[in-house]
Amino acid sequence: MVKKSQRNASESRPRGKGPVIDLRGLTVDRGKVILDDINWTVLPGENWVVLGANGSGKTSLLSALTAYLTPSAGTISVCGEVYGESDWRALRKKIGLVSSAIHQKIEETQTALQVVMSGREAMINYWTRERHPDQSRAREILQRLECGQLEDRLWLYLSQGEKQRVLIGRAWMADLQVLILDEPCAGLDPVAREQFLIFLNRLKKDKTCPSLVLVTHHVEEIVSIFTHVLLLRNGRVLASGSIRDTLTSQNLSAAFGTPIRLSLRSGRYYLSIHPRKGLVA
Repeated sequence: MVKKSQRNASESRPRGKGPVIDLRGLTVDRGKVILDDINWTVLPGENWVVLGANGSGKTSLLSALTAYLTPSAGTISVCGEVYGESDWRALRKKIGLVSSAIHQKIEETQTALQVVMSGREAMINYWTRERHPDQSRAREILQRLECGQLEDRLWLYLSQGEKQRVLIGRAWMADLQVLILDEPCAGLDPVAREQFLIFLNRLKKDKTCPSLVLVTHHVEEIVSIFTHVLLLRNGRVLASGSIRDTLTSQNLSAAFGTPIRLSLRSGRYYLSIHPRKGLVA
């Protein structure tokens, strides 16, 4: 039987602190149910992976979290503020998002420093008169992200990996409580991907780093900083909980609809696929 637990491990809850993200019965119906009764809680100090096949609901979940997709039922709470009862424009500043959609909207002539500064008001592109406090903070963030040398470089000339770091810096300019990385390794070559994942491990050592949520198809991208996993299938929660208990061959096989064997080597996850008879590779 597939393990299905939509509640986090209670022993990981820091005392006296409420959830960073709390979804209760989240449902999105547009003539077809896109998300169905999603319950998910992210507590301070936890780092989550959202994992599932294409069409499982990952993108819709992110759209609902960032208020670009209105729920049909249920509640969305971020840092104690409830969607529909608070100014979601302000709450968006607490949810940093690094995604390919943002990549594509940034003007090629923006410098890395301008891109980071645009995050203070959750803007796309920075055209206002540059203020010294913004510049100082943006430079500090770029240094923290190990790319201070990029501040004057145009977006056009940044590598894919450099763009990912700069977008993390953009998110960090706001009052960030959780940082969502939406398939951040897409488009990276194998070496750049490993460098980025190693960088994430170093980043999490920064005491000011918020909770991380990694959205991916690939278990190989789950590095040691991640503590919990949310498995989606057909818009529903298939399994949720600590990685140790939830990321299993059985659950992955159910999530992707084919027999999968999960292995752990040197602290990293790998899978092998065993297609059912009759399927053509």
